[in-house]
Amino acid sequence: MDAWYVDDRCTNCDVARQFAPDLIGEAEGKSRILRPPRDEAENRRLHAAVFACPTRSIRPVSGRADQALDPFPLALDDHVLICGHNSPRTAGANSYLLRRPSGTAMMVDTPRWSHDLARRCTAAGPVTDVLLTHRDHAAHGRQYADHFGARLWIHEGDLDAAPDADQVIRGLEPVEIGPGVTAHPLPGHTRGSVLYLADDRYCFSGDSVYWSRTTGDLEVAESVTWYSIEELAASLARTAGRLRFEWVLPGHGDRRRLSADEMSRRLRLLTERVRLLRPQPVDFTAVRW
Repeated sequence: MDAWYVDDRCTNCDVARQFAPDLIGEAEGKSRILRPPRDEAENRRLHAAVFACPTRSIRPVSGRADQALDPFPLALDDHVLICGHNSPRTAGANSYLLRRPSGTAMMVDTPRWSHDLARRCTAAGPVTDVLLTHRDHAAHGRQYADHFGARLWIHEGDLDAAPDADQVIRGLEPVEIGPGVTAHPLPGHTRGSVLYLADDRYCFSGDSVYWSRTTGDLEVAESVTWYSIEELAASLARTAGRLRFEWVLPGHGDRRRLSADEMSRRLRLLTERVRLLRPQPVDFTAVRW
């Protein structure tokens, strides 16, 4: 198989390492290839990393990656797919498709704009809604919503990032946005950050909460909490008891599935830890992926 390398455009966003942690590691603030794939399954995991990377930094020495091995959107389970093709305009955030029992789907945050990817996304069913978790992930939202003929959602606290949104979530109380899907306002990372909870199973957490492979636990990205770590602590204290889910599906940071009881336990402990945090200078390199 081809030899691979990571070029100097890498921003250490962690996306590639989420898809192929046995093949891609971190060194000196960048991703690096640990070893080449040994079989077809590993080759496919590597190509998932290739086509998710927002800077297209993972490259075969011999030339271009095999476009036929682009796996996205890629199923995580029966009802959620990850879109891949992360966008530099969202700092490389992950985005997802949530399948609904009606045969429709919702997109949570957005990948880079691609007409071909948009077409493939509709294979999961007509996309009725594009749900933005916060301002950092608003890029491409209007374009995808218009392509799908879908409603674009954002919280009023971040409305200036998507002023032409079709649906505006207001206040701090949960809002039902469709059968089984609820928006939970969670100011902290930004003023208008939102969690989307689906079917008491999936928590699309934006940049509020993520799974850290370093700590093996739920964490907050305290060094890139743009608005207020104290507000995030208050939001978690207000909201954690209302949330029940198995999957944490963040924009940045890794995803994880545990039992709902175990997730609830870890979320309570995280809420206690965050209560003790105080503001610190913004430092992307301090995030414990």
